[in-house]
Amino acid sequence: SGDGGYDFKTCYDAIAEREAKAVIPPRKSAIFHNNGFMDARDDNLRRIKEIGREAWKRESGYHRRSLAETGIYRLKRIFGEALSSKKLDSQNIEVRLRCKAMNLMTGLGMPKTCPVA
Repeated sequence: SGDGGYDFKTCYDAIAEREAKAVIPPRKSAIFHNNGFMDARDDNLRRIKEIGREAWKRESGYHRRSLAETGIYRLKRIFGEALSSKKLDSQNIEVRLRCKAMNLMTGLGMPKTCPVA
């Protein structure tokens, strides 16, 4: 999965070499190539034209990338980009604790709802 900045033949070639699925939104000005080397891109473009860009993002799972980026941004913004720990095991624990703290903070900001008669 990548943003529109990866909408190039070289990226699609690298993805095809690894036998992976290309989940890259074509640029809004994209045109069909129909020459075989960018079939995955043409398939994405065709599907976007059929159901719309937002529906394609959900259908393809692309929106999950955006959610992950937002979460990482929030984590870095609150706790900083660097880890204090030197050892990998300690870094793993540090990241888990940061995630736990972030989830607690998020929970505190969530509204409590109850049905009204």
